[in-house]
Amino acid sequence: MTETESTPRTTETLLERITRAMPTLRRSERKVGEAVLLDPARAMQLTMAEYAQVAGVSEPTVMRFCSSVGCRSFQDFRIQLAQTVALGLPVTHSAIAADDDSADLAGKIFDHTITSLDRARRNLDPEAVERAIQALFEAESILFAGLGASGIIAQDAQQKFPLFGVPCDAPADFHQQFIAASMSRPGAVTFAVSNTGHTAETLTVARAARKNGAKVIALVGNEGPLSELADITLKAVTFEDTDVYTPSTSRLAGLVVIDILATGVALRRSSEHRERVRRMKSQLAVMRHEAGGDIRSPGGQP
Repeated sequence: MTETESTPRTTETLLERITRAMPTLRRSERKVGEAVLLDPARAMQLTMAEYAQVAGVSEPTVMRFCSSVGCRSFQDFRIQLAQTVALGLPVTHSAIAADDDSADLAGKIFDHTITSLDRARRNLDPEAVERAIQALFEAESILFAGLGASGIIAQDAQQKFPLFGVPCDAPADFHQQFIAASMSRPGAVTFAVSNTGHTAETLTVARAARKNGAKVIALVGNEGPLSELADITLKAVTFEDTDVYTPSTSRLAGLVVIDILATGVALRRSSEHRERVRRMKSQLAVMRHEAGGDIRSPGGQP
């Protein structure tokens, strides 16, 4: 059997698989899992004998644990654990405390963000991305709609209108979003953003767009009414929770998805269009330099 045949494909990291499997493991195997989850970085360095000693179990139990969490061998377990830790510690190990110092705070937020972005990458459906890029490429106009943090994603998408190559709009006001959706027609695309997939106003906008013949693309973090309504659904799955200190990683994942789509559409445009975008970028860089020079010029007015 080849490696791909013997190991089922999964979008979960090893630590996610261990956490999910814990309730179903034998009591002795759970001891091994607890030792790993307690300090993944340290656990990565342990030998099988040391695992057994730390967990208070036998070496065969360690081997059974490895098999139970989808690893072919103890060496495969160590490799997968190292790969997981390299992406940043899981969210359960990056919870922010009120007494964290600046170094702890920075480390935990980076760990949380890196792990969440990796989860979004592993769960993003490439076929849905392909369909979304094609729909945006064929669109005559694009309306980006979202509120709150989702509205920030919509605004960022509108800023990339040169890459999309068609008129783009992202009204911040819900009423303006609804008016724009109500003026939609076949050939237009409404790109609706809602991490929960339940935002009532965004659903209203999406329904109005569909009623008037526009195609609807949804960017969500979870299945919900918006994904059921949309023609194409993109899921950016992150470790979002309601902890008062937890950063909104769904927003960051959404911004990355927008970058993927904008770049994908731009690459499908003609070489003439890509050259216009290149010239625009070059002229923008010159403009920024000249503006900065004017501000700093000796004796010049502010």
